[in-house]
Amino acid sequence: MSAGRTVNSQSQNWGTPAKYVRAVKDVFGGVIHFDPCSNKYSIVKAKVECLLPEKDGLKEEWKYPTIYVNPPYGADRENGTTIKNWLSKCVIAHERHGAEVLALIPVATNTKHWKKCVFGKARAVCFLYDTRLRFLENGKDVGKGAPMACAMVYWGKNFERFYEVFIEHGAVVDISNLFDEEIGVERKTYKLAL
Repeated sequence: MSAGRTVNSQSQNWGTPAKYVRAVKDVFGGVIHFDPCSNKYSIVKAKVECLLPEKDGLKEEWKYPTIYVNPPYGADRENGTTIKNWLSKCVIAHERHGAEVLALIPVATNTKHWKKCVFGKARAVCFLYDTRLRFLENGKDVGKGAPMACAMVYWGKNFERFYEVFIEHGAVVDISNLFDEEIGVERKTYKLAL
């Protein structure tokens, strides 16, 4: 995982901080069935893990009841993938297979992946209070904070549980009113007669 940094030759394994792993497990009733973006230092401990870069989680079938995703934030030039590919899989897992999915991603509401995969598709977002979320570096809490704000996005049916757990970590917003809206599409505007 690159956690906000572009994929580079220094190849760090970026991991989710323990407080968020606990919160994700709490939302999911204690069990994370699938982590498609794991690494050898991960503390997530999902029942099924795809260890990056050895095994590409994007090539797997995401037919699991609960899925946690902390995707690579940078572009994988070798495979031609970006965060939008990971978020598309989150949407597919929820819509086709009924999976409960949580993803830890950068707040970039102006991007195509937020407009296509979060707004209109996800149930809720927790905009995390951490000013600079400190990802684990190779399993250790030694790094400096991420260069951008982060959010936990939820595709699922139990908004109340997500809210109860994540309200201590950030501003939780129910975005279900956006379901099936076309976000980012230019709309005709009308002038008001004064």
